[in-house]
Amino acid sequence: MRFTLTRRLDWTRDGDSWPNRGASRFVTAGGIRWHVQLMGQGPVLLLLHGTGASTHSWRDLAPLLAEHFTIIAPDLPGHGFTEALPYAQMSLPGMSAALGALLERIGHRPVAVIGHSAGAAIMVRAVLEAQFIPHALVALNGALLPWRGVPGRVFSPTAQLFASVPVVSRFLSWHALDRKAIEGLVANTGSRLDEAGIEFYRRLVADPDHIRATLTMMANWDLEPLARALPELAPPLFLVVGENDGTVSPREAERVRERLPSTEIHRLSGLGHLAHEERPQDVAVLIGELLGRAGLLPDPS
Repeated sequence: MRFTLTRRLDWTRDGDSWPNRGASRFVTAGGIRWHVQLMGQGPVLLLLHGTGASTHSWRDLAPLLAEHFTIIAPDLPGHGFTEALPYAQMSLPGMSAALGALLERIGHRPVAVIGHSAGAAIMVRAVLEAQFIPHALVALNGALLPWRGVPGRVFSPTAQLFASVPVVSRFLSWHALDRKAIEGLVANTGSRLDEAGIEFYRRLVADPDHIRATLTMMANWDLEPLARALPELAPPLFLVVGENDGTVSPREAERVRERLPSTEIHRLSGLGHLAHEERPQDVAVLIGELLGRAGLLPDPS
């Protein structure tokens, strides 16, 4: 069976309409070619998107934060316009090391990091491995602990199976041509996005390479070591939680705080897993307050 209707992302074609494209550049580091967006000025703030997303997810939040910070927002390996790492390196330690190589290459060290969903796990792993040493961490609906119960037992094996069969990625990408399927996926996160937000996810999911990288990342994901190491985390960790999150249960934040009692939890009423895309202004204000308390905002004088 062949699916010929899928469409791989191509910067020469798709880059023209990509959010904040004027901030985009391509950097080779860690053996792969990265798509990175840099904007703003001031202390360096690193933004890490979640599994299956890309820099597009920061399209409205990043410019708001760039009023006070230098923003670095990469497409993670295999996502969007960044090349994938070898299969075994599409893991939490592998992506952490690759991210360290990227920051070394561009010569910036973040004073703070914002990680969404699985991006929060990469953020914490990188700090624990001293890839960089920020002063504050913000997890937006962070996926920091292993799945419990049956999902935890079937999640990784299923992803391993799907990642090993190329036709699965092509089939899922072909399915993305049905816009209602993407609308359903987004709705399941507990979030509501506008037409532009839905379209960017449709374009990503229509790319079989992006789907394969997402499945490979999920297949290699092991959060047990991260959960055990959480008490060793030195920088303050702020958990920003959408109360309608349908992907990472809001109750998980309490489990994180049990392991790391210094963690602060801040709840966003009426927002889901993609809270930063739903109400970027509100999220920007909250992040500004948190990082301001950490002493990281520039002196207005």
